[in-house]
Amino acid sequence: MQDSQMLKAQDLAHIWHPCTQMHDHEATYPLIPIKSGKGVYVYDFDDKAYIDCVSSWWVNLFGHCNPYINQKLCAQIENLEHIILAGFSHEPIITLSSRLCGILPAPLTKCFFADNGSSAIEVALKMAYHSKAIESASTFYDTFLSLENAYHGETIGALSVGDVGLYKQVYEPILLRTLTSSAPTLHNTDKALQSLESILDSHPNIAAFIIEPLVQCAGNMAMHTPEFVAQATKMCQNRGIFVIFDEVAVGFGRTGSMFALEQCGVVPDFLCLSKGISGGYLPLSVVVTSDRIYEYFYAPYESHRAFLHSHSYTGNPLACACANAVLDIFERENIIESNKILSAYIWEQAQNLQTFGFVGNMRQRGMILAFDLLGFDGQRKGIEVYNKALARGLLLRPLGNTIYFMPPYVITKQEVAYVFENLATILASL
Repeated sequence: MQDSQMLKAQDLAHIWHPCTQMHDHEATYPLIPIKSGKGVYVYDFDDKAYIDCVSSWWVNLFGHCNPYINQKLCAQIENLEHIILAGFSHEPIITLSSRLCGILPAPLTKCFFADNGSSAIEVALKMAYHSKAIESASTFYDTFLSLENAYHGETIGALSVGDVGLYKQVYEPILLRTLTSSAPTLHNTDKALQSLESILDSHPNIAAFIIEPLVQCAGNMAMHTPEFVAQATKMCQNRGIFVIFDEVAVGFGRTGSMFALEQCGVVPDFLCLSKGISGGYLPLSVVVTSDRIYEYFYAPYESHRAFLHSHSYTGNPLACACANAVLDIFERENIIESNKILSAYIWEQAQNLQTFGFVGNMRQRGMILAFDLLGFDGQRKGIEVYNKALARGLLLRPLGNTIYFMPPYVITKQEVAYVFENLATILASL
């Protein structure tokens, strides 16, 4: 057997892949072992190259095996690989925390680290609930509010505030108490705000409202306006309801600004960050909150007010070294401004796909572009696009029949043009 065939067999014998109906690997989805990566390309064991059009699940910002991040990671591994963060600290996490708080608006001044996006959401939900319990012993704030079509992760708390049935439905009996408000779009801001206000006025026991600002990524890349985020945040905070921004996927430049909140003109009580924070190198997440929240829990041990949440790999020095390298690149290379030019070119190239009558709802926010394949109800056309794209050296991962393009920021205009030329050929064959 070829190396790749042997690896596939060994993989399928022992590995249960995430977010995968494993039965699909029999005929629907090929399983492709990857040998190496460089820049926007990954290479299989037959040395075939694929352009990573989805940033390896939206985490890779500056290309695979980025020389600068590699250098910083190697330097850190020679000094300290890990240390318990309870009672100890280390320079990479101190530097990272200071830098994050330095580029975020007040009053976001305190960092609580975890090791993945879902865990960050759990931390924020627990902090919000616990803070409410400390604020008011006489009122029981037992409910969370989120949006239709939302996705916030797959742990129990994160699933509770999500609204993608594929992930959530079977677990409904064991989820937290939640309310769901109408999903905003780019064209129904006022209606969505009215729905939200109605819920807020009729439910006094809401601890927190959670939102993915500007783009509901796993929710088929649905996009909404900064105005909705701003007004929804103010409506909640004016009522004493905490606001959680889930910027796990949209942070670190994805929407056209370093953080999506910058476009909205409001500041949440909790900001959840992960994915691109380490450039796709190592697991890391953080919840950034305020001194006000921190001080609720700053008390003698006997008070039982401590926030007792922990992960063994919290604030791992290697991951923090990569995160600091990511911030270095943002600062040194003026990435946000460069991405504005690149995203305009991506939009320009995508217009050629509008000639297909079944291509609809084309939309873009920063370095995220998406469109829907219309008129194929009940047909898994997204998988057909996926397989045909692989044959042409493109790694796409459609969300149902929504095709999206979320590449590493180091992609060139020539590579962008190649992607959309091949997409046009693929769409012509559907």
